This record gives sequence, C-alpha cells and structure tokens, in this order.
Amino acid sequence: MKTTLDNTPKTPDFSGLSPAEMAAVINDLQEQLAAKEAALQSQLQQHDEALRRRDNYIAILEELLRHKKIQQFAASSEKQPNQIVLFDEAELEVAIDELRDELPEDVEEADAPPRSRKRRQRGFSDTLLRERIELTLSDDEKAGASKTFFTKVKEELEYIPAQLKVLEYWQEKAVFEQDGQEHVIAAARSKHPLGKCIATPSLLAYLITSKYADGLPLYRQEQMFKRLGHDLSRTSMAHWIIRLNDVFKPLMTLIRETQNGSDYLQADETRIQVLKEDGKKAQSDKWMWVTRGGPPGKPSVLFEYDPSRGGKVPVRLLDDFQGILQADGYSGYGQIRAVKTA
Repeated sequence: MKTTLDNTPKTPDFSGLSPAEMAAVINDLQEQLAAKEAALQSQLQQHDEALRRRDNYIAILEELLRHKKIQQFAASSEKQPNQIVLFDEAELEVAIDELRDELPEDVEEADAPPRSRKRRQRGFSDTLLRERIELTLSDDEKAGASKTFFTKVKEELEYIPAQLKVLEYWQEKAVFEQDGQEHVIAAARSKHPLGKCIATPSLLAYLITSKYADGLPLYRQEQMFKRLGHDLSRTSMAHWIIRLNDVFKPLMTLIRETQNGSDYLQADETRIQVLKEDGKKAQSDKWMWVTRGGPPGKPSVLFEYDPSRGGKVPVRLLDDFQGILQADGYSGYGQIRAVKTA
C-alpha cells in the first residue's frame, strides 16, 4: 500500500483579490487540507487493520507449526498435554483460510514476488456420478395449474461408504458321453495374479494404495475391514503384499530400464529401521535408495531397499545409466563414475 503526499509548499497568489475573495480562497484551501488529512487517516487505519490481520495470521501459523513439531518429535505418550490439537485442527484450518482470504495482496506478499491465487472451483466435477432427486408438488398443490416444470435449486456432495462384497463364481460344466464314457468340460476361469487368494485384484490394489500412498498401516486397515463386516487379518494382507513383489517385478524392471535410459536422474538415500534383519539390530541404520527420472513429463519414482550404504548399491541400480545424475555429496555416488571410467 503506497501513500504519496506532495509536501511542496505552494503560496497562493492573492494579488488583485478583494478581502472577500481572499477569504473564500483560504476557506477552499482549508477544506482541501482537511479532506487530504481525512483520506490519509483512512489509509492509515486500513493499513493498521491489514497489519493486525497479518499478525493474527502469522500467530495461527506459528501455533499450527508448533503443534506439528510436537506431533512429529515429541515422545509418543498418550499423556501428551498437546494432544488436544487433534480436536483443534479443523478450527485452525478454517481460521487460516479465512485470514488468508481477508489479507490484502500487498500486505500478504510484502517481501515476496506476487503470486497468482488459485480460484476455488465452483460447482462439482463433471466426472462425478450424479443422481437426480425430484421434489414434487402434491396433487392438491398443483391442481388447476396450466403446466409444471422443474428447476435445479442446489447441489450436494454425498459420500458413499465403502462396503465389502463377496463374488461367487459358479462354473458351468457340460457332460458329453462318448463310447460309453463321460467327458466333462468346464467354462474357463479368469487368472488371478496370486493364484489361490480370496482377495480380488481391486482389493489388493486398495491395500497397496492405502498402505504406501496414504500411509495407512495394515493394523488400521484390519480394524476398518472388521467394521465393514469381515475379519481380514493383517497377517494375510502382509503375505499378499509380499507375494505381489514377484507379480510386479517385470513392471519394476521396465521402470528401472526406462529411468536408466533417460538423460537425467535424481538419487538419494535415507535411513530407515527394520525390525527383523539378519545380523543387525532393529535400532541399526538400514537404507532406502530412491531414484527419480524418466521421459519428459512422465517421471517415475523407484524405492529400493538395501541394508548397506556402500557405493556398490548405486553402481548396481544405475548400471547402464549414461546421463546426468543429481545427488548430494555422498561419496558413494562417485563410484558410479569410477566404475564407468574403468
């Protein structure tokens, strides 16, 4: 918000004016000065109000950040005094959103380059399923009307709860008699990716997405399925996920080959803890190696577990990569160049 004042003194020319005319000029100048002072006071009040809203916005953000840090780094005890944030989260998010909308753009971005605000989508996506609900008049209410018609007055978003459904496969069989013997043929059965398994491919896809994309542990999914009407043990789900490793191996190999065939890759390794690792304690560091790259506009991210942080791991993962590799200063990545040079 910019305020420009012209402080250059200007002396009015009273020459040739009568006393009455001079008094009128003076009164006009006084009125102009009073109007400028009032405009300046209004601008200052608006600026002070904008600063107050900004301070409130910053205070709420700092409070939310403090609770996030407590959740992430504090001891995992159920007696934490700050666990009430679980119930305050909705109120904090609403307050932040309201303050963000109220802040003037010149105050919100005082020391930062201007950015375009995303407009909130009005209405619902055309890809969603729609159900028409007709609110009708009674026969008495529309008796004698020349015509009736419908107008859409509102739209609501409804949630359809998840449910479990049992698919019963009944296989048709035909019996043929030939030379006094019976010959039976049966309708072909669809091939399951895990062979003998009670979970459909859609359920397996849901388990993987919930666990690895949404961060939902198997024990929580077990509780959710129980509420839906079936006791699906986390042990069974864990075995299915492990068995799917062999199913997805060709796909993972193809993604790795596509990444290594690109001109540019990003790589990093991060510490993780594994409860049961032969020859290592649960508290010892193991490593998840992450690479990102691929064709322009279609990048992929691959995670590769290895208990070692040795340079042999990136050498193995990037065996046939010939492009530019972006990584941190860890010396293990330097062995890739050494091996290729040799």
